[in-house]
Amino acid sequence: MKALSLAAVGVLTLSGALAAETPVVLKDAPGRATVENLCSGCHSLEYIRTNAPFMSSQAWTAEVNKMIDAFGAPIPQKDAGEIVAYLTANYGVK
Repeated sequence: MKALSLAAVGVLTLSGALAAETPVVLKDAPGRATVENLCSGCHSLEYIRTNAPFMSSQAWTAEVNKMIDAFGAPIPQKDAGEIVAYLTANYGVK
């Protein structure tokens, strides 16, 4: 019974934490819809803002290629270029 009570508390705590999560809004610019559609299926868009201070165009290119090659992200090559261009222009290191 004690284990069931602890499990219930854990579920309630987790659901409360998830309910408090706010959606990530990316900068409005060409390519945003492609990024939102193709990247958010695998991970939070917060990942973009978290890594942005460290990412050059070369780093964003490597990151997108890693998502495709290593993790199997279903991103067509034409969209990969658009994603990199958006990320570099809006979240890249200048």
